[in-house]
Amino acid sequence: MTARSETIQIDIDDEQMVGTFLSPKSKVPGVLFVHGWGGSQERDLERAKGIAGLGCVCLTFDLRGHTGGTGIPLTRVTREDNLRDLLAAYDRLLAHPALDTSAIAVVGTSYGGYLASILTSLRPVRWLALRVPALYRDEQWHTPKRELDKTDLRDYRSTLIRADSNRALHACSQFTGDVLLVESETDDYVPHATIMSYRAACQQTHSLTHRIIDGADHALSEPVSQQAYTSILVDWITEMVVGERLSIIQSK
Repeated sequence: MTARSETIQIDIDDEQMVGTFLSPKSKVPGVLFVHGWGGSQERDLERAKGIAGLGCVCLTFDLRGHTGGTGIPLTRVTREDNLRDLLAAYDRLLAHPALDTSAIAVVGTSYGGYLASILTSLRPVRWLALRVPALYRDEQWHTPKRELDKTDLRDYRSTLIRADSNRALHACSQFTGDVLLVESETDDYVPHATIMSYRAACQQTHSLTHRIIDGADHALSEPVSQQAYTSILVDWITEMVVGERLSIIQSK
């Protein structure tokens, strides 16, 4: 995305001065947030408010099964269910009249980061931010997530996983946009090996930024950890999304 550049003439006395109008394009970037397993849009909403102030259309939402109600109970939700939720949210964002459809960022946390990675193989995504992205075996895709073997998952995540053996990692291996990967130093759910599996998969990205929040656990339980992540995310969004939006190409 670029700013519009228009050469004009300004009359003054009997002469003319040459000037240039620079104005932003009418369409703006979009940012889609995907919360983690058992969470909600609440924390995403706070960060989205700040990013919207930078000139982006942001969408936060609650994955089905995560906020009660009369829909699918959390005990029966599968990865297929929530991936379909994410696709529906993406398509809703894409339909916003102010959106530049070529400039979509997706911000996913934990389980949401896993789903966001898969999304890049199904929909156009320009920027991908993953905080402590989880990993799951491809098998039992339609099994309710709560029924997956937690011990097996812990062992699986503790080893380096090849990109060609996992759907989310394979999607990352094909992704050519920009990636932000945020790790928590003392994470008991998404260990360093999982982060390195994602990092190793990102071989075709335009750029890869890896940040570690010192002393942080998986949930960012301490306010200082929350603040650190917000700063990392906003700075990256500013550089990637807003920075590109303000770039200028001279009119010929």
